[in-house]
Amino acid sequence: MIETLLALCALPGVSGWEDAVRDYLMEQALPYADKIETDPMGNLMVFRSGKKHDKTLMLCAHMDEVGVIITGITAEGYLKFDFVGGIDRRVVIGKSVFIGDDTIPGIIGIKAHHLSRGDKNVPAVHEMSIDIGAKTREEAETMIALGDVGTFEPTCTRMGGLLCAKAIDDRLGCAVLLKLLEHQPPCDTWFVFTVQEEVGTRGASTAVYHICPDAALVVEGTTASDLPGVPGHKTICKMGAGAVLPFMDRGTLYDRGLRQMLISLAERHSIPWQTKQMIAGGTDASVIQRSLSGIPVVGIAAPLRNIHSPASTGCVTDFTAVCRLTELFMEEYAQEK
Repeated sequence: MIETLLALCALPGVSGWEDAVRDYLMEQALPYADKIETDPMGNLMVFRSGKKHDKTLMLCAHMDEVGVIITGITAEGYLKFDFVGGIDRRVVIGKSVFIGDDTIPGIIGIKAHHLSRGDKNVPAVHEMSIDIGAKTREEAETMIALGDVGTFEPTCTRMGGLLCAKAIDDRLGCAVLLKLLEHQPPCDTWFVFTVQEEVGTRGASTAVYHICPDAALVVEGTTASDLPGVPGHKTICKMGAGAVLPFMDRGTLYDRGLRQMLISLAERHSIPWQTKQMIAGGTDASVIQRSLSGIPVVGIAAPLRNIHSPASTGCVTDFTAVCRLTELFMEEYAQEK
């Protein structure tokens, strides 16, 4: 699963441009799928018939990642841009990005230090620009078009038991679903890889109407703020402390029965777990829960430091806990009357 995660994190997949990720997932899923469908939004929906057929489960992970979109070109050949998805502008200064179909390399820069002494504010996005080595607007236009998107540099680093890369949110969920797809599920299951989660959970809203499952589980990454100087009650969750089982976030009040099932399974099988200590964030679960038939939904996530940055960092043991607990949930849900 970790090797699959590394391969997925290296692929470009800004919201609305998930093609490379979808192609990879489809190729990997083909040997195991009973049915593969896509929809006009770009969701990839893989069905595998279960050992039982009395209920249908939907496992959900999103393919897209945050990135940049080109909004203008200066006379000197620099690119102006905005963010696709939620990015803290403090983390992008001086970072490498790759833009467009030809993956043009660029560097995000700001006004030189000697010209901004005394200004302690983080520069606004309109004060930043991307240098792609062009000397004029005309030269830049031969390389880049307005509306092109860019991703952070696809570098993956191992640090002991940690993994650092762009887009672990939510290529981890995609890797978990691929791993679980290799074996016949306990009940009929749709493995759903959604688009455009980072810009408003748009893909999941169409996928859930198409599938109409009996229940859904969203596999995600979530913010861990267990850093020096952060009070314990503001850490949200802690890396290395196991799978995160949220009870609520900004978009969803998770199904109590399904969440208790996850907790009981974790404790019965000695899988480390934790919950979020703040009501924060949101996932595809929000639109699944709000669908016309009111699908019961639960979430499971891996804690990630530096989420939505070029250097999201997670713990391999947490990834393993998420995968194992998801597998146990499938088995338990299939047996539930």
